[in-house]
Amino acid sequence: MTSTTRRQERRLLAACTRATPLALALIASLPAAAQSSANKLDSVVVTATRSPQRLADVLADVTVLTRADIERQALGTLADLLRGQACFEMVRTGGPGAQTSMFLRGAETRHTTVLIDGVRFDSQASSGASWNAIPLAQIERVEIIRGPGAAVYGSDAVGGVVQVFTRKGDGKPQVELGVGAGNMGLKKVDGSVFGATGMLDYAISLSSERSDGFNSRPTTDATYTPDDDGYKTTSGSARLGLQLNKQHRIELLGLKNKMDAQYDATAKPKTDDRTRNDMRALRAAWSAQWSKDLNSEFSVGESMDRYETSPSVYLTETRIRAYAFNASLRLGEGQLNTLLERREDKLLNTSLPQSPTPGSADRHQNAFGAGYVWGSGPLSVQAHLRHDQDSEFGGSTTESLAAGYKLTPQWRVQGSIGTAFRAPTLYQRFSPYGNQLLQAEHGLNREFSLQYEDAGTSFGITAYRNQIRDLIIFGAADPKKCPNQFGCYDNVSLARLQGISLTAASTFAGLRLSGSLDLQAPKDVSENSSTYGKLLARRTHEQLKLRADYTLAGWELGAQVLASGQRYDNAANTVRLGGYGLLTLDAQYSITKELRLQLKLDNAFDRQYQFANGYATGPRQAFVGLRWSPSL
Repeated sequence: MTSTTRRQERRLLAACTRATPLALALIASLPAAAQSSANKLDSVVVTATRSPQRLADVLADVTVLTRADIERQALGTLADLLRGQACFEMVRTGGPGAQTSMFLRGAETRHTTVLIDGVRFDSQASSGASWNAIPLAQIERVEIIRGPGAAVYGSDAVGGVVQVFTRKGDGKPQVELGVGAGNMGLKKVDGSVFGATGMLDYAISLSSERSDGFNSRPTTDATYTPDDDGYKTTSGSARLGLQLNKQHRIELLGLKNKMDAQYDATAKPKTDDRTRNDMRALRAAWSAQWSKDLNSEFSVGESMDRYETSPSVYLTETRIRAYAFNASLRLGEGQLNTLLERREDKLLNTSLPQSPTPGSADRHQNAFGAGYVWGSGPLSVQAHLRHDQDSEFGGSTTESLAAGYKLTPQWRVQGSIGTAFRAPTLYQRFSPYGNQLLQAEHGLNREFSLQYEDAGTSFGITAYRNQIRDLIIFGAADPKKCPNQFGCYDNVSLARLQGISLTAASTFAGLRLSGSLDLQAPKDVSENSSTYGKLLARRTHEQLKLRADYTLAGWELGAQVLASGQRYDNAANTVRLGGYGLLTLDAQYSITKELRLQLKLDNAFDRQYQFANGYATGPRQAFVGLRWSPSL
C-alpha cells in the first residue's frame, strides 16, 4: 500500500470518526416529544426475502419510497428519484433521455439488480438496467435493498436490489389525471384508473412527457453548431388481478415505455443524432394459500430492452425470460422460504462477430435456493443459500447470514455477511472486444449497523466493506484474449467498496427533517496495477443529502439539498470533476378536495456542474402541474 493510499484511508477514517459522534449528538438534541409521523416500519416489504415481511424485521439497509415520494419528484425517470437516496450516485451524459449510470455504494451499474413487479430488467449489452427507460408515472412504490442480494436473486445483485411496483387496484373505482408544463418546452400528461369489483381488481395507467432539452455537449469547436437535445417518452401499464377465492389469486401485468431522445455523437453541424429506447415487462403469477402456514407462488415473466441509434447504425436488444416457483412454510417462530428458478437471456446485437450465431447470443441459468427467517424476543436471524448453474460458467453458490438484536425497544444492532456474483454479459463475451476466457465477478460483503426508532425520530449508521474480485474492465489489446486491436474485456481488477452511511429523520414543531451522509472509499486495489489505490471513476468520497418538509396554510412545502464532493472522470484519477451543491424546491396545494396544484424548481440556483467530462447537466428547471382525482 502506497503512502498516498494510507493517507487517503486515514482521512476517510478520521472523517467517519468525526461525523459519527456529531450525528449522534444531533439526534440526542432532538426533542423527546417529537411529533409522530406515519410509521413506515409497520409497512410490509417483499424484496429482501421474496416473501412478505415487516420493514421493522428486515435485517438489511432498506428504504421504501411511496407514491407520495414519487409525486414530489414530479419529473424525470426512476434514476432522478433514486439520486436523492442514501448511497446512490447518478452519472448522466445529458438530459433524462441520455445514457444513465447508477452507482449504489460505489458498485458498478451492472451490480444492482432491477426488478419491475418481480420481472428482472437488465441489458446484456450495456451491463446493467437502462435507468433512463423506467418511467415514474407508472410507479406506485419502490423498495431498495443495499448490500448483496445474490443469495436471494442470483446473478447481478452485488451492490444491491431495486424493485419497482406498478399501481394496483383496490376498493371503489378511482380516476386520477395529471397535466403539467415547464421551461425548456417541457410538457407532460398522465392518467390512471384503478379499483376493484367483485373478484376482479384492475389498474391502468398512461403517460406522455416531452421536452426540448438543453445543449448537453458544450464545445469550442468552431465547426460545431450547438443545439438542444430534447426527448419524448410515452408509457403505459396494466395490472389485472382475479381473486378466485380466499386461497387462490391470479395476476397479469404489463409495462411498456418508448423513449426517443436526441444526443450529440459528433461535432458535425446539422446532424440529428438520436437514440430510441423501448422497454417492456410482462408477468403472469398464481398465488396460493394452502394452509395458514403454507403458501406458494408460480410466475412467468419476460422483459425486453431495445436500444437503437441513428443515423449511426447500432441496434441491441436484450430479452430475459424467467420461470420461478416460491414456497413459504411457517415453522413456529420461523419461516422457511424455498425457490426454484430458470432464467433465459438472449441478446440480439449488430456487433457479435464471435458468437456461434453472429448477431445473436444466448445463455440460461437454473437455480434453487432456500432461506430461513427466525425471530424470538429481541433476537432475529436470517440465512439464505442459493446455487445457480450457468450454461456457460458452471455452478456458483452464494450465501448470506444476518443477525439483529434489540438492545431496547428503540435501539437495535445488526450485522451481516454475504457473497454475490455477476456473470459476464453476452456482449462482453462475443463482441469485437469480447473475451471468451472471461470469468464471473464475485463479491464478499460485510456490514454492521446501529438503528434507532422512536416517536417519529429515527437514526441509523451502517459500516460496510465489499470486496469484488475478478472485476471486469475494458483493458489493453491482447490477441490471446480477443482479436480487436483497440482493447479487450478482461478480469484483471480487484475493487474494495467501503464506507459509512448515516441517516436521520425527525419531526418537531410541524417540521419534518431527514437526511443522509455517505463517507465512502470505492477504490481499485488490484496488485501491480497503475491505478492501485485510485478512486473508481466518477465516484466521490462524500455525499450529503438533506430534506425538509413543512405544512403551512394548506401548502405542503419541501426543500432538498444534494451535495457531492469531487470525483475523477477516469481510472487514473487525472481528470478532475468538481464537487457541487444543488437546491430543489417543491410545493403542493389542495385547491379543492379533488384538485391539487404542484410546483417544483430543480437546481434552483442554476448551478453548472458535470457528471462526466465534456457533458453539461440540466440548468434550472421550473414545473407547474395540476392533479385531479374526481370522486366516482
